[in-house]
Amino acid sequence: MTWVAAAMVASLLVLALAGPLLWGAAADRPDPSAVLRGPSRLHPFGTDNLGRDVLARVLAATRPSLLLALAATLIGAVAGVLLGASGAVVGPRARRRLAALINLLLAFPALLVALFLAVVFGAGAGGAVLALAVAGVPGFARLAQTLAAAVAGTDHLAAARVLGLRRLRLLRRHVLPNIAEPLLLGTTTAAGTALIALSGLSFLGLGVQPPDYDWGQLLNQGLDRIYVQPLPALAPGLAILYAALTFQLLGEVLAGGAARRGPSPRTSPQPIGPSTSGNGPADNGLVVQVEDLSVELPTPDGVIRPVRGVSLSLRPGEIVGLVGESGSGKSLTALAIADLLPDRARVSRRTLRLLGADLAAMTPKQREHHLATGVAMVFQNPASALNPSLRIATQLTETVRTHRGAGRAQALRSASDALRTVDLPPALLRARPHQLSGGQRQRVMIASGLMVRPGLIIADEPTTALDVTVQRQITGLLCDLRRDTSAAILFISHDVALVHELCDRVLVMYAGTVVESLPADRLAATARHPYTRALVESVPDLTADRDRPLPTVAGAPPDPLAPAPGCPFEPRCRYRHDRCAQEAPLLDGLDAVHRVACWYPLPVPAARVRAEPVEADPS
Repeated sequence: MTWVAAAMVASLLVLALAGPLLWGAAADRPDPSAVLRGPSRLHPFGTDNLGRDVLARVLAATRPSLLLALAATLIGAVAGVLLGASGAVVGPRARRRLAALINLLLAFPALLVALFLAVVFGAGAGGAVLALAVAGVPGFARLAQTLAAAVAGTDHLAAARVLGLRRLRLLRRHVLPNIAEPLLLGTTTAAGTALIALSGLSFLGLGVQPPDYDWGQLLNQGLDRIYVQPLPALAPGLAILYAALTFQLLGEVLAGGAARRGPSPRTSPQPIGPSTSGNGPADNGLVVQVEDLSVELPTPDGVIRPVRGVSLSLRPGEIVGLVGESGSGKSLTALAIADLLPDRARVSRRTLRLLGADLAAMTPKQREHHLATGVAMVFQNPASALNPSLRIATQLTETVRTHRGAGRAQALRSASDALRTVDLPPALLRARPHQLSGGQRQRVMIASGLMVRPGLIIADEPTTALDVTVQRQITGLLCDLRRDTSAAILFISHDVALVHELCDRVLVMYAGTVVESLPADRLAATARHPYTRALVESVPDLTADRDRPLPTVAGAPPDPLAPAPGCPFEPRCRYRHDRCAQEAPLLDGLDAVHRVACWYPLPVPAARVRAEPVEADPS
């Protein structure tokens, strides 16, 4: 099929280029002695009412017929794709309006719209092209809208938003390249449809006007004698059918080739050198300060609060771990700090300061720039966090070129330094994400964050998708970065053992609240909240009895749509009392560095012996 499609496309190209040169004179030369003749040796498809050769006119009409159809398709595709794809980068209100507009435009049949607009614009080639282009906009817009919606939820677009890139750059560099392939296939097949539609308009007298001609007009001229001499009408009809099938077959071949396409080979980068930039902590020594942070999400069943009253702070060079079960609000807390929550989310806080600046007091543009240069995000899945359509060099240099005004050469030198910092060779700058291993992708994500020397690095389960060996390398790299750059790191994880080893402090979250805050070196020995103690006990060690099942946290987290008035952990707690079901405890300090939200904190087990459960008071 590939060779057939290639041959058909080549034949159309040859006819479009050579047709007017080889047969143009014969197509325009009248012969009064051969008017309305039937097929003969000199005129295989007969002549028209001026004695001109029909076959020559059909061959010479290849160029204008194809050019007009392609022009209508490209104009409609560009307008429709920009309209539909922009929904991935605009706000929720504009996105809803765009969706409503596209739905409204799709309510009208494209052919009827083209006929109406051709009359409004006036008969002629220009009016017909413009009418078909406008009629094709809704179809391309819906296709682009559907494809862009899938890109809008990806980690790599969220990472680009963290960088503070403008909407036009997001659209041009991060949305359109990832939907270009299906759009190209759709455009190819749409060109065949546009050719048929344009020929139809010319056939009706609304397209190309004499003395110019295309296949549609030739078909109209041959219609008067179709019952006596069908070949003069059959020739342009066959040309239309042949060209439309060529475009359709080309689209099928491109689709099949795209499905089978493999990775492209690696190439070597240009030489690069160093650069510097920086962000500093606030006057009080805090990189980030959050007080009473809450997040609300509307759902069809009601509003839920997955994050409730969270407070935290980080100092330069400090690694703070955020642990808890899935759904405890860890990632939403981090996304709220980075201003990456979904559009429908509502955020409230008493204080949210980053690098000494109050984010609530900033304009959206100022906040965007401050977050882009002060915060780096390292997502759980590096394969989805990196844009698959862009080279590593492009993704690393975007931030410094956008926010630091760096030139291309300087940005590439900074990218080379960042890769060396994470123990990767600069040769990878020319690679694409699919050419890297999982550990290399995660290192590239960390290098991307280092490009602007952020004060805060948010690592959202950065080792979950990696094997143990690579996990050790990534955590060691984070420790080195903390030491070398003094950046604060908010490390989100399910792995209690890893957090205990890596972090300086640990915040334990449950049901959207912080239930315990303590130094990491006390986590295994002196955890006082029953939930924290249960998490620690569920971690296996070499001394565990292999004949007994591993301890687990019985029960399930509470329903966020129906929160209970008391302690959220009360239904699962082995140590609960009556007061636990009636009042929610506050996060109170046991000492200067240890706070717990529990009415009855567990005693510290002697010599790390696990405490025996205290039965609940039945009264």
